[in-house]
Amino acid sequence: MSVTVGETTFDRVDYDADADVLYLHVGDPEGAETFEESPEGHALRFDRFGRLVGVTEVAQVLWTHGYAACGLLAKASPVFRT
Repeated sequence: MSVTVGETTFDRVDYDADADVLYLHVGDPEGAETFEESPEGHALRFDRFGRLVGVTEVAQVLWTHGYAACGLLAKASPVFRT
């Protein structure tokens, strides 16, 4: 499964049910060089060119802000699953 948000397709999609955390990444997760936290509390990972290559979404954060899964991303642009 992949998830596309705007022009970014995350080809690595993992959900940890025990921790209730969704991990989205483009390619090898070790390609991320810069890490930031969004205002909503999500972990954002960027490659050396500043492109978004990973997102970690904690479900409790999503529900606190009133979003469904992929809420941060869906708020910014449509989400498509393939």
